[in-house]
Amino acid sequence: MAEPKLSRLTYIDWMRGLACVLMFQTHCYDSWLNPVARKSTFFMWSQLLGTLPAPLFLFLAGISFALVTDRLQERGVSSNRIAKTTIRRGAEILGLGLLFRLQEYLIAFPWAPWTDLFRVDILNTIGVSMMLMGAVCWLGGTWSPYKNSPHQRGVETGTLITSAIAACLVIALAAPLVWTVARPTWLPWPLESYFDGVHNLGKPQSWLFPIFPWSAFAFTGLALGFTLLRDLARRHEGLTFMGAAVVGALMIGAGKWLDSRAQIYPVYDFWRTSPNFFLIRVGILLIILFASYAWCRWLAGGWGFSPLMQLGQTSLLVYWVHIEFVYGRVSILKKHATTIVGASLGLAIIFLFMLLLSLVRTRLKARKVELWSWIRKPAQIRRQQAGQ
Repeated sequence: MAEPKLSRLTYIDWMRGLACVLMFQTHCYDSWLNPVARKSTFFMWSQLLGTLPAPLFLFLAGISFALVTDRLQERGVSSNRIAKTTIRRGAEILGLGLLFRLQEYLIAFPWAPWTDLFRVDILNTIGVSMMLMGAVCWLGGTWSPYKNSPHQRGVETGTLITSAIAACLVIALAAPLVWTVARPTWLPWPLESYFDGVHNLGKPQSWLFPIFPWSAFAFTGLALGFTLLRDLARRHEGLTFMGAAVVGALMIGAGKWLDSRAQIYPVYDFWRTSPNFFLIRVGILLIILFASYAWCRWLAGGWGFSPLMQLGQTSLLVYWVHIEFVYGRVSILKKHATTIVGASLGLAIIFLFMLLLSLVRTRLKARKVELWSWIRKPAQIRRQQAGQ
């Protein structure tokens, strides 16, 4: 019997759901743990895991971007229209990021400083990264509809992969300079912050998500997404993902080895801007990608309902809502005053509440689609159905 083909979105949704869970635990323990617990090894590991959600979201945004453009190509959409569609979607995400910042400011008014309105958060960076990916792909590839020969399609996909890798390398390698000796200080700080995360504090901040180096994760996902669309990768999907994990392990080793060598940058900061740390994190992402694919295709990930897959389908919503119940005025636990056990119980409550919210959102969306389909039916068909 032939093995059932795994939906392209299944492992992406599961991996995005994993990023949501890692994000929940990072925020919950950071917001609620008391000073004593914050000095524990447990908290150290919690925050170390907290370095993964942002790269995961950006990496998956890149893969999803490639899959979306592939579907548009298959429909015969022109390259200009694809670029316009994808850039507009990125602008919408950026707009949502700005709206989220406005919401947070109004909820915390009058205690929140007005500068919080211009904080470069993860939604802002995802939106800008999508716009950049649309522009780079439009400039670097023809994006012809799928009416050419297989050879021509392979050449075009190869060009897009090369363009994505080139953009990734430029961003990752330039990040240490953009944060130090080549800062765009001539820009107003709200704009400069999109390059180096300076905010209004005079120097780059590690808790923000500027284009350098964060957008490089999106371009990594974009390059991988286009690689997965190649005919050879489609025919040998499992082996392709295994190969990605092997490459990931090699990248981790290479990053550690390069970090032990003499550095070429005038200022070297391993944990914030180092290309070597970027290389290590990309390696980890590739291993997680293979594990997610294997779990969904060969193991229990495809056995009925999956909480992580469900969360992954509504990741924007649960990100938006959980912040208020963890960091906001309606925090379900007292901030910086809870034990590890108490914060863990709070984390479980947040997880269950976000899962319930996700299920409600999915159900309402399905009913909305059904209602819209019914409205669009000709009146005569509806009358016939009503008379049956």
